[in-house]
Amino acid sequence: MGTNLYVGNVSFNTMENDLNELFAQCGTVARCNLIADKYTGRSRGFAFVEMSSDAEAQAAIEKLNGHELDGRALRINEARPREDRPPRRDDDRRGGYDDRRGGGGGRDW
Repeated sequence: MGTNLYVGNVSFNTMENDLNELFAQCGTVARCNLIADKYTGRSRGFAFVEMSSDAEAQAAIEKLNGHELDGRALRINEARPREDRPPRRDDDRRGGYDDRRGGGGGRDW
């Protein structure tokens, strides 16, 4: 298994294939995932690129960290493992009335 890299400060105009081509200069790209907003489909400005070996990943960090792509200087480092987070409840995001918790919604009738 390769090394997963975090790529930050990605331009909203950059496409996944642009990143794939750029990182291919440093070795074999196992996977490239440009993160997009689930509602708009627009890039969120970061991506994850998995290189096929640790040596290729290190070469990509050294060569491409600070590299300008589409007018933005990329920030590249080894991705940290995803942290477990507690599940979110729907009513926590809505802010509406929920009689189980005694109110909400901000209206005083």
